[in-house]
Amino acid sequence: MIPAEFDYSAPTSLDEALALLGRQEDAKLLAGGHSLLPALKLRLASTPHLIDLGRVPGLTEIREDGGVIAIGAMATHHSIETSELLSRRCPLLTQCAAWIGDLQVRNRGTIGGSLAHADPGADYPAAVLALEGEIVARSATGTRTIAAEAFFVDMLTTTLEPGEILTEVRVQPFPAKTGSSYRKEPQPASGFAIVGVAVAVTLDGGRCSKVRIGVTGAASKAWRAKAAEEVLQGNAPEDAAIAAAAQQTTEGIEMNGDIFASAEYRAHLVRVYARRALREAADRARSA
Repeated sequence: MIPAEFDYSAPTSLDEALALLGRQEDAKLLAGGHSLLPALKLRLASTPHLIDLGRVPGLTEIREDGGVIAIGAMATHHSIETSELLSRRCPLLTQCAAWIGDLQVRNRGTIGGSLAHADPGADYPAAVLALEGEIVARSATGTRTIAAEAFFVDMLTTTLEPGEILTEVRVQPFPAKTGSSYRKEPQPASGFAIVGVAVAVTLDGGRCSKVRIGVTGAASKAWRAKAAEEVLQGNAPEDAAIAAAAQQTTEGIEMNGDIFASAEYRAHLVRVYARRALREAADRARSA
């Protein structure tokens, strides 16, 4: 199908993009376009004005600044997957990016577009939650920073406000003796997560000094599995403790059910992949 008619702009600065966004109600931002363009072509979405962020400078950088790693919103999945800085300092994001779609998708899709779209089957939300990341949003009136845990509201819904552009994602580098893992059951055609579990484990004297678990794909939004984290906190990550923690990952969460997986099966998969990801993250922390 052919999209409904719209105006197109390709601003060359963030200020220009923000001015265009403020000028036209219901304008939409184009990042990688993997979700937006099919929706426009199928007329599931429409817009009077499409604002392409591809020419805005400074949004593709991945850098360490003041002890924080900053990832520009237009950084592609491929650039994250292959980033030497992230591989060395925060490998959970590279592990997660490697699971996204296929090569073509990874070459065009962006972390900012994925997070802002907030598809319940997207991969990055689990990793950003496990990393206790921050999302930076810019508007014509200023900049604000949103904790990842407060960012995801519901299916395709975030706390971004009208007139705001997601510009950056910030995460802390891994401390010593930290390991991570992302495990996923992909939907066969799209590659979206039927279930995805991201884990970061820090050890001190053989015991877990910090455990963070993010889960995606199984509910209307990604979540932190805090009950599971508490099971391992202060304990050695042995098989029995990991199994007990994995059982708590779905505590208090209403699972989605669809043609790919029932709610009950998704809950089962979350626990299975949590157990596998926790084991792998703990093994990597021991050897870090």
